[in-house]
Amino acid sequence: MNDLLRTLSLQDYNTRVVVLGTMMLGIACGLVGTFMLLRKRALMGDALSHATFPGICLAYIIFQTWTGNGKSLPVLLAGATVTGVIGLGCVLFIRHFTRLKDDAAMAIVLSVFFGFGTALRGVVAKMEIGNTAGLDGFIYGKTASMIASDAITIGGVALLCAIVAVVMFKELRLLCFDSAYARGIGRSVLGLDVLLMGLVTLVTVVGLQAVGLILVIALLIIPAAAARFWTNRLATMACIAAVFGAVSSVGGAVVSAHVTNVPSGAAIVITAATLFCVSALVGTTGGVLWKKARAS
Repeated sequence: MNDLLRTLSLQDYNTRVVVLGTMMLGIACGLVGTFMLLRKRALMGDALSHATFPGICLAYIIFQTWTGNGKSLPVLLAGATVTGVIGLGCVLFIRHFTRLKDDAAMAIVLSVFFGFGTALRGVVAKMEIGNTAGLDGFIYGKTASMIASDAITIGGVALLCAIVAVVMFKELRLLCFDSAYARGIGRSVLGLDVLLMGLVTLVTVVGLQAVGLILVIALLIIPAAAARFWTNRLATMACIAAVFGAVSSVGGAVVSAHVTNVPSGAAIVITAATLFCVSALVGTTGGVLWKKARAS
């Protein structure tokens, strides 16, 4: 109990970094996830997160061979960003220039890029100087290794997401609810899609270390889905999703710090799922119990 109170009161430097970093990540994920959910792009974050895997492995192989410092975090995140953007481009190309639908495009990108990343991870394991231990942290998340610069980066991305949400609120609302009308009044639907997916890429990349590439999609979607049970207004939903994302991230980080062998990503997702279940039951707009109470 004393250790828990010490963590919650942020007495330790590392605790402050981890809690503030994960909280800002949750806020960013909640904001971006709101527009993703309403745009019916819920699996886009999953495709992009898996698309970052080969970039991480390639960056490690190249820089480990050339410099002997392949596990440099900026290098690995840069590699993740490159292949994440390429994966985003592939999804948008397939969706806009072929007859295939969104689900097919995302399934193709997710499976192909993750398969490529798995093959490269095997190459890393067989290298004379290879060691996949550091790379596994990007797969499952490793919140405890977060440092002040990571928290600052995540905070910057969260601030950027908030600014975009405010400045482009009308355009993103049109994109989510009536893209045909947006196109009719001269708005570039493709450009808005690229903008939204660019934010998804940023949030996904900065969230890799905390949540991991496999589970980051949950932090993008579950808080927004939970917020949907509480309101029908987009601005209110975005704010609630940001709060739920922050609570999920901080709660998961605290659980992971005090329960042995529980990965941070898994703890964050379980916390978010708990909020979702509570919202689905008692949410004032779509909650099951609330609807039954009104019907009676």
